[in-house]
Amino acid sequence: MNKLFQISIVTLILISNYLAGQQKLSLNDAVKITLENNLDIKIVENQDEIFKNNASFLNSGYLPTISSNAGINKSEQNIEIETPNNLSGKLDNMKSENSYSNISLNYILLDNSGRNFNYKKSKELSNRSKLEVKEVIENTLLQLFTVYYEVCRLSEEREIIKSSLEISKTRLERKNTEFEFGQSTKLEVLNAEVDVNTDSIKLLSSIKNLSNAKRDLNLIMNVDLNSNYDLDKNIFYNSKDKISEFYNNAAENNTRLKIYDKSVDISNYELKSIKSTYLPTIGLVGSYDWNESINDNPYAFFNKNIYDGISGGINLSWNIFNSGKRITANKNAKINLENSKIEKEKVFLIFQKELNNAYETYINNLFILKVQEKSLLTSENNFLRNLEKYNIGIVSSIEFRRAQINLLNAKLSRNTAMYEGKVSELYFLKVAGAIIGSSF
Repeated sequence: MNKLFQISIVTLILISNYLAGQQKLSLNDAVKITLENNLDIKIVENQDEIFKNNASFLNSGYLPTISSNAGINKSEQNIEIETPNNLSGKLDNMKSENSYSNISLNYILLDNSGRNFNYKKSKELSNRSKLEVKEVIENTLLQLFTVYYEVCRLSEEREIIKSSLEISKTRLERKNTEFEFGQSTKLEVLNAEVDVNTDSIKLLSSIKNLSNAKRDLNLIMNVDLNSNYDLDKNIFYNSKDKISEFYNNAAENNTRLKIYDKSVDISNYELKSIKSTYLPTIGLVGSYDWNESINDNPYAFFNKNIYDGISGGINLSWNIFNSGKRITANKNAKINLENSKIEKEKVFLIFQKELNNAYETYINNLFILKVQEKSLLTSENNFLRNLEKYNIGIVSSIEFRRAQINLLNAKLSRNTAMYEGKVSELYFLKVAGAIIGSSF
């Protein structure tokens, strides 16, 4: 009895720890916390900001480049002069000073749509990045839902095992009382004690698994790992009409397919951008210059010179041949475009397989749930009949225990089927591109 007492005490402590300080947490609350705190989502959102910056008009090449420079140079020299006519002279500490400033403008007037293709490419890169953010959010939500419902399942499992343990404890108390009055044997008491120990160990194992699952949930939400929540265990399934609608629109809504559509567009713009470099570009150039020179050399043609003015013009630049690098880049761009189309086709085939597998799994799980619900009703009726017979001594402890275990297994199986059905529906919604914004 000491071992039984110890197990019971440990079980009660663990249960009380879980029940203490619990906060209510609905699935919508969990989604909100995850979207705000999840680290994977934060990282991919920051990466999206980079693509957004790269796709801005400031990075498009359509704006001119303006540069400016200025400076001043000073010198002090000693000059000694000697002419062919033997005339000579010497000047010491001759000073000169030169100041200048310049501002210039360069603008590409025509580049055969190269800027346009690069700008469109950067826009598509930004659009693909947004889809990648959405895909990370979808994967994170699916992970959240899976762990959330696993915590719900284990919470229900704990209560089911706890209820079965209470039945075993009641039976043990009864056998102890019967043994005291000589109406039962020591063997039956020991068998009842073994069953209590077995059920207590099951409960401890369930509590341990629940504790691990709760930490997994807290990790996804990026909150304190020791936070303890009372989850909303209600489950609602989408209607058959809704599921059919999601299935029919899956190819249009699947995020992964959209990402590969964008990859094809990006490769196409890359090829067009390279082709545009085969033709010349026409640019506009302009500048304003100011220069001032001062020197005190008495032999100089002038001692001070200042000029300023504006200049401008149009230039043509044509990179006729650059060692064959452009030809290679063009060939590689064509291959990349072809590969993008092949990858898109491959991903579509994988999508079709995943969609049909997810749909069939969901339908099968719903069928299994109905079967388990019927099995549970049968097990409950069987247990109640055995309980009545056990109370009047018609059924043995072994037969009663068998009915109790059958009921326990039926409840656990039905509990598992209920949550597996919901998780399989959520996975189907993810593949169908409908997990964001759907009712849960």
